[in-house]
Amino acid sequence: MQLDERPETEEVVLVDADNRQTGTAGKMAAHREGALHRAFSVFLFDGQGQVLIQQRAPGKMLWPGFWSNSCCSHPRPGEPIEAAAQRRVREELHVECRLSFLYKFRYQARFGDVGSEHELCHVYAGYPRGTLVVDPTEIADHRWVSPEELTREIAAQPDRFSPWMKMEWQRITTDFLGQIRQDCTRRP
Repeated sequence: MQLDERPETEEVVLVDADNRQTGTAGKMAAHREGALHRAFSVFLFDGQGQVLIQQRAPGKMLWPGFWSNSCCSHPRPGEPIEAAAQRRVREELHVECRLSFLYKFRYQARFGDVGSEHELCHVYAGYPRGTLVVDPTEIADHRWVSPEELTREIAAQPDRFSPWMKMEWQRITTDFLGQIRQDCTRRP
């Protein structure tokens, strides 16, 4: 089935620049049109401070096959963002995790003539419990890497990574990595 032939079932929350809800839209339509909507990104860290990155599945509408952060998605209408982030980590990676909110930002990135991300994105660090089991419809590959290695990989081959991940990782390494490393040593 072609991407554009799939039934539109998931909705995203449309917002203005101040994060006030302005409506809802089908997920695929919002991405084709570049409508501003709520989203979240989660970076999972293990007890040694390594970060989980994933390669997006080939069936993804936007940036298929690109490496990205551990988990990213959208809250459902009426769903709190942190609850949505925990839900998607469970669905995609089959682990529970403690989340720490880091920051939010707005960005827009176009993927050829397919569509674009235009998101008000809430970024979290997460600390998982359990053994990862990835959903192959969402994730083609995954691996744990040190923050330093990830920074080197992004610098050497930026075109292999999703645009939001590169922006988020830059801010995380600049403003939050010290605290994240401390949190990793205090994992439950």
